[in-house]
Order: sequence, then structure tokens, then C-alpha cells
Amino acid sequence: MAVSEPGWWYGRGNSWQAAVLSPVAALYGAIARRRILTAKPYRSRLPVICIGNFTAGGSGKTPLALLIAKLVSENDREAWFLSRGYGGKLDGPVRIDLARHDARDVGDEPLLLARAFPTVVARDRANGAANIEKAASERAVIIMDDGLQNPSLAKDLSIAVVDARRGFGNGCVIPAGPLRAPLDVQAKLVQLVVLMGGNSKADHSILPTIRGLTDAQVVFGETQPDNGGKRLNGRKVLAFAGIANPARFFSSLKNLGADIVATRAFADHHFYSEAEAQDLLSTADRLGAALVTTEKDFVRLDERSGFCADLKSRSETLAIATVIEGGGMEVLRQTLRDMLERYRYSQ
Repeated sequence: MAVSEPGWWYGRGNSWQAAVLSPVAALYGAIARRRILTAKPYRSRLPVICIGNFTAGGSGKTPLALLIAKLVSENDREAWFLSRGYGGKLDGPVRIDLARHDARDVGDEPLLLARAFPTVVARDRANGAANIEKAASERAVIIMDDGLQNPSLAKDLSIAVVDARRGFGNGCVIPAGPLRAPLDVQAKLVQLVVLMGGNSKADHSILPTIRGLTDAQVVFGETQPDNGGKRLNGRKVLAFAGIANPARFFSSLKNLGADIVATRAFADHHFYSEAEAQDLLSTADRLGAALVTTEKDFVRLDERSGFCADLKSRSETLAIATVIEGGGMEVLRQTLRDMLERYRYSQ
């Protein structure tokens, strides 16, 4: 199911929509608070790292999760991803088989993770962790992509990703705003915050708020295209994306020097129809432009037949990675080492 976030979530001042929805948000927030504070989570025998965010929508969790997995591997550990599989139809627990599963089965983000490391999808995170325990070695580390507010599985290290430019929006809980639960209770769950994006003091104005809510360390990061993105410099591009923040993707292309002649934005986790694929193809032909999309969108394109298959065959992707700035990378490495030190295994 595709999700579109209301623009007024991130607007200035109080909106009438937020005011109307505030009673529902108060109830939702109270339920979320109680669920988090009264939970009796399953404790895995393996260390569990969670990469989440305080708000709905994208903030760069998946590229950071991949970076964390690489750092785990550097510590002679075996990284295993655990995901809810948002947008997929399988409840799990099931280990993703790239030759057999597609985005409609397991969701788009888990497919990207499974390209690099073993990945298990499970609606019930505790069952998913137990499944990994049976399949993995004692060197394994479970990495949750999302799930910060899910209290069913105990975490040994929780990392929150915060979009520096969008911050916490209007500060309200869903549906009146983007917060997944009251901010005060969420902030106490994390040991590290990655403030993602933003190069000015204005972009980092959220920092005092974060430090007023939690004692967690704060590091600064950015999602950047890999070197392959240089091929787009000077080329005419029709950019399309069905992610939480398409504008960030379009901006990345522009910064690479692409001549963006048209854009198409869709809801997060959107599955493309034949009509939409046909429109994108015909528009690109008319404008003489290359079709460029995100890796998440690419895995959602049906490659079996029809216009969606043609769209997939003609589309290029822009791969991105997380870069941690300054001394933040050493802070991240040391935080991981300290946590893993508590989980020694027989060598």
C-alpha cells in the first residue's frame, strides 16, 4: 500500500487539519506510549541493533542500515537484517530469496538489503529474531531496518535517523503530524542520533531540541550518490520516484548536473500501473530524456510483461550511500564495538 504524507505535517505554524485531528492524535499517542512503556519484549541470544526514526516517512534509514551492516562485518560478525516487510504480502518469518521473491512479496526495502546481506521478513519481530537464531551462527548480529517503536523485541543499540531539514514537522503525533509516538518517550529509546543532511546552521536548528530530549550522542551524516551518478551530468532526465521525500531525490540529480526536464512524484512504496508506466515512457520519448529513478522504485517495477517491463528495462537508477561526517564515523564505530563487546562468542 502506498502512503502519501500530508504537506501540512511539515508546514509552519498550526494548521486547521492538525487541530481537527488532535483528539485522534492524542489517543494514538497515549496508546503508543503505553505500549512502549509496558512491553515485555523477547530477548534474543544475539545482539540486536535497530535503525529507526521518530517520524513517518523516509529519512535515510536503509542506506544507514547497510553502512551499519558493513561496520558489523568489519568486527568479524555476521550481519543479518530483520524487516517487517512493509508493502509486501508475506507475514513471515521468511528469508528472502532474490530468485523467488519480489517487492509485492516482501516489500521494496528488504529486497535492497537482501542484495548485500541475509534478510528475514517477519511481521512479528520476535518470531523473526528467533528464526534468525536458528539459521545463523553465533557470530550473527540482528539489524532491524525500522521498528524503533515496536516493543516486541529488545534492542541492544537503537539509532534514530533525523532529517535535519524536516526535523519533527509540526511536532504532532500521527495523524495530526508525522511523529510515530510522543517524542519524549521515543527519545529515551535511543543511544545514538544521526542528524542527516543540512549544511547550514538553520538546518541544524533542531539540534538543541534533540539534546534537550535525550542524552544520546549525536553525529552528522548525509546521503550521497555513488560515483556512478557522474554519468548523469549534462544529460536530459525525466526523474520519477515513489518515496517519502521525492524532492530530495530530484535535488540529488540536480546537484549531479543532470538537466531535469520533467519530474513525477508518487506516494511512498507506490506500485506502478501500466497506464503510469506508459505515460512515463511516452513523456521520456517526447522530451528525448533518460528515465532515472531510485533503487527502491526500480525493484517495484514489474518486469514480467507490458509497459512496466519496458519501463524497468529503460530506467536507470541512482545509487546512494550514507556518509558520516567528521569524527562521527569513529563515534559510530566505537559505539558498535562497545555494544558487541558485551556479546562475546566462542571462536
